[in-house]
Amino acid sequence: MNQVVARYLDGHLLKGHTVDFLPTSDRFHLFPAGSYPGSRPLEIDVHDLKGVFFVKNLQGNPAHVKRNIFEPTNLTPGKRIRVVFKDGEVLLGHAQGYHPERKGFFILPADQRSNNERCYVISSATREVSVIAS
Repeated sequence: MNQVVARYLDGHLLKGHTVDFLPTSDRFHLFPAGSYPGSRPLEIDVHDLKGVFFVKNLQGNPAHVKRNIFEPTNLTPGKRIRVVFKDGEVLLGHAQGYHPERKGFFILPADQRSNNERCYVISSATREVSVIAS
């Protein structure tokens, strides 16, 4: 079971767990945080999202200051990517399977202290994606 934060294009978000997220599917199911065992999951339409953030925990760390830099000690494999979402948010990370024509791609955040373990970025929610030279 994966802990995720589904971040919508309109700015709201849902936190919970999923067992059926697939990058090739248009929908997945989310059990909202705090839902009771046996409760029905919500069906999430990927087209409504800017991204699905796979997190270490659902509480996050309010004291963490986001760092959008590539640390010299970060040896994560993949292309260095800079994502600018349509809402202006910038995310730096490493991607192994980025292709502009795909509907989305996974990125491992450059900020290794972030609560995000990996993010699935919805391509239609981006304004710009660029590969950064190493």
